[in-house]
Amino acid sequence: MNKSQVVIVGAGPAGITAARTLLDHGIRPCLIDEGLRGGGQIYRRQPQNFKRAPKDLYGFEAAKAVALHDTLDQLAGQIDYRPQTLVWNAEDHRLDTVREKRAGQVEFSRLIVASGATDRILPVPGWTLPGVYSLGAAQIALKYQGCAIGQDVVLAGSGPLLYLVAYQYAKAGAKVRAVLDSAPFSAQCRALPALLGQPATLAKGIYYRSWLTARGIPVHQGADLLRIDGERRVSRVYWRQNGQEKHLDCDAVAFAHALRSETQLADLLGCDFNWNPLNRAWLPARDAEGRSSVSTVYLAGDGAGIMGADAAQMAGELAALSLLADEGHAIDRTRSEDLQQELARINRFRQGLETAFPFPEDWATNTADDTLICRCEEISAGQIRAVVDNGHWEINRVKAMCRVGMGRCQGRMCGSAAAEIVAQRCALPVESVGRLRAQAPIKPLPFGLETEQ
Repeated sequence: MNKSQVVIVGAGPAGITAARTLLDHGIRPCLIDEGLRGGGQIYRRQPQNFKRAPKDLYGFEAAKAVALHDTLDQLAGQIDYRPQTLVWNAEDHRLDTVREKRAGQVEFSRLIVASGATDRILPVPGWTLPGVYSLGAAQIALKYQGCAIGQDVVLAGSGPLLYLVAYQYAKAGAKVRAVLDSAPFSAQCRALPALLGQPATLAKGIYYRSWLTARGIPVHQGADLLRIDGERRVSRVYWRQNGQEKHLDCDAVAFAHALRSETQLADLLGCDFNWNPLNRAWLPARDAEGRSSVSTVYLAGDGAGIMGADAAQMAGELAALSLLADEGHAIDRTRSEDLQQELARINRFRQGLETAFPFPEDWATNTADDTLICRCEEISAGQIRAVVDNGHWEINRVKAMCRVGMGRCQGRMCGSAAAEIVAQRCALPVESVGRLRAQAPIKPLPFGLETEQ
């Protein structure tokens, strides 16, 4: 093993751009990614035997996606690129990995974590039925598997991804029965001044919304998802709008309330965390140039705060430049400053998005006791509330008492929802109940692992 190598975890926009920057300055990094072909979630690449045009897959972002894929293709033969490799633990300048049921280790002198994001799930009754997906999972099915999640699809939740996935599904020929947006139209009007800071991005969002309406796809604003019904599979979805309960027959539902950063690796690496009101989450602390509280660890992309693909690429380059400077390499300081200024501008737009798609703060209050929150351990909202009523309100104590977040997802799906339930029950701000500590393995490992020689 090479103890002096620079390692990047994540081959999305941030990780690929960081690798390109390092190689341009004479450092050959090791780039590790779970995916088969790289690109991250937003630019997820189709299998080699699929021949769909980039415009069909990525829409307005096709040119950016192709450019990023071309960059990775060029890098692959010049760096230590390890696709289909899961990093499941980290300690003492060493990453534990698994690929094709073979366990290995990768040592590093400096590390860039570009771990990306996943959907933020706020459970409703019926969310564990076959036919229910997160918005991100529905997007993976379309991009990577070339199929829709059902024949009559309802998309629900809130955030820009909701409209993007609805547009992509309808554009691909899938039957989208309705879009249920929990954000009221008035909130999006209030956000308009801040959103005008990035007119091109705003225009794309307006286009997606208008395109859906022009094709007769109902878009319901201020629609709170209530429950999903079905026996062997989804058959109907219910929501409340303007005080009235409504329903619609369907055979598939995809839902999420924006995105949440994947922070488990940063936690295992010992990074400090701060509460971030904008993301409504605990995020690893970093300075303006991507340095974490651990001197050899750098953070980039949505894994350190949700800002989108363009910002991820900028943050990946900035983190690489910071690493290079710390290694004593000459870098373009003006470029670093320009990147910081551009990221600050995007962050102002991000604040506008939070105004346009506010977190449904009444979700925990309205969630019934029998609603399943942790599907791995089958823990309900009522069981979590019972633990709080017995005097345990810190989230890790709640976990210890009722096993919420102890299952195979390690709290990645249920952790934020459980914290909301705890905070509501004890009448505290959600940041006051703490954060779930990360545990290895970050993601499930297969049985029968062999050790690399």
